[in-house]
Amino acid sequence: MTASRVTLVLPAFNEAARLDGALDELFAYLATNRELADRIDVLVVDDGSIDGTSDIVTRRPQAASAGGRTQPMLAVMRVPHAGKGAAVRSGMLAANGDLLVFADADMATPPNQLPVLLAALDRADVALGSRFQPDGSDLRASQPPLRRVLGRLFHALAAAWVSGSVRDTQCGFKGFRREAARDLFGRQQITSIVFDVELIHLARRRNYRVEVVPVQWADRRGSRMRARPALALQVAWDLFRIPLIHRGLGRAQPSAAPVQPEAESPTPE
Repeated sequence: MTASRVTLVLPAFNEAARLDGALDELFAYLATNRELADRIDVLVVDDGSIDGTSDIVTRRPQAASAGGRTQPMLAVMRVPHAGKGAAVRSGMLAANGDLLVFADADMATPPNQLPVLLAALDRADVALGSRFQPDGSDLRASQPPLRRVLGRLFHALAAAWVSGSVRDTQCGFKGFRREAARDLFGRQQITSIVFDVELIHLARRRNYRVEVVPVQWADRRGSRMRARPALALQVAWDLFRIPLIHRGLGRAQPSAAPVQPEAESPTPE
């Protein structure tokens, strides 16, 4: 799959203060990896921002056709504000690549991790970035203590009821072959922060080949997510209803392999 077209989807809500720097980092990396740069398109999905996020994208030079391309390397898609899950779904269903990746717009997972995720899609239909490293360390240790505690509680609930053996459901760096993406995102109904868990549940139910890929990651402060009672109730409700929503769903590929252990995919130097 070395010649496959790639679409990178970046959901963004009121990211004007951070997006330009993140895109600088992305395109600086692509300038060092021409093979990937020649076959990648970047789609920023503006989730109803009111701070000029879309303008940041359209003003960049990569948003104009150049270098023999018939279409710009960078584009923006504006959607009504409905949450990260809805923004990712819109972008992934609109993407034209053979391989589709979504990532956090702040580049918490650095762009040099794209090749390792794409390599996993040579073997799997779905590649899940994980902040757990092959030596057992957890890069989330840099997060604030309260967020780590809430994350462990969330994982315990998700693992018991929905996601099974996947230890890091919330890493915002996941890749899909196009056919799997069309199937999974076409069925996605959760638009809250729990949407990742629903996708993993769907991939397991549809029996897609799933590989967990350790990636580098750094906590980027500035998230607008705050632990509030209303959010906790929404998360609990969404986790509870995911298996119920999809209880009648059948398999897509009867011979597909199960989820691979998290330590099997190497990270680049």
